[in-house]
Amino acid sequence: MEYFENFWQIYSNLVLTLGINALLALSIYITLSCGMLSLANAAFMGIGAYTASILTMSHEAPFALALASGIAMPMFVAFFLGKAVMRLSGVYLAMATLAFGEVVRIVILNAEDLTGGALGLNGIPNSTEWWHVLLALVVVIAMLACMRRSKVGRALEAIKEDETAAGLMGIDTNSNKMMAFIIGAGIAGLAGGLSAHLTFFIGPNEYGFDRAVEILTMAILGGVNSLIGPVVGSLFLTLLPEVLRGLKDFRLVVNGMLLIVIILFLPRGLWDPARFRRMFGGAGKGESK
Repeated sequence: MEYFENFWQIYSNLVLTLGINALLALSIYITLSCGMLSLANAAFMGIGAYTASILTMSHEAPFALALASGIAMPMFVAFFLGKAVMRLSGVYLAMATLAFGEVVRIVILNAEDLTGGALGLNGIPNSTEWWHVLLALVVVIAMLACMRRSKVGRALEAIKEDETAAGLMGIDTNSNKMMAFIIGAGIAGLAGGLSAHLTFFIGPNEYGFDRAVEILTMAILGGVNSLIGPVVGSLFLTLLPEVLRGLKDFRLVVNGMLLIVIILFLPRGLWDPARFRRMFGGAGKGESK
């Protein structure tokens, strides 16, 4: 018990960050599952973080209400953004959502009275507990698992494979893509609210291009063929810098080289059920012979 208490005192923030990053990876998984390359999740995270933080700091709102608002506000913004960009696809959608992220950053910088501008918000109440993160992760995974097995999940998969063919089959492609976009925004906002009330401080540069690419990398690295993949990718990408901390100045170099090797030799990600079936299926056949 004493060992666990010492471990928790030292690594509690890292453990909770693992859960929050898993939420972020799942937030982009839902859009990738229908073939949408959106880079707006970092901005949605920022909107959720600032909304929740302003409510708790300036209006003394209960944490549950602030967190709910941090989910609702990005979903509200995503609805109107989706109306404008849902006709785009591929790199054009990525560019449009990336530009939206820059717009959000500029708005945060200029709304100094509300957001603190470039200085950010400091002294955010430390309200995030381990069970908040665990509960959020369990609920999100359960919701996405149910969706994946439902008619909606099959529609999203059909849209990912061939949007034109899915439309000819009677699937409302725009409505399904809009739904995925809004749900992804809500999950990112949830992660933002939890993160803000864990780290005490948030600033506009935390939700820019670097974070957007990091969220995408976590999902792609783990693999988007199952719900486990993005979670595995987020765990790997979050823990890797800590594992390589002893390398000091060479840490970032080794980090980048490992990512390149994984992408080259495991194009479907770290978690690939089809690869596992081939490996263990082949081993089973060999043993039977």
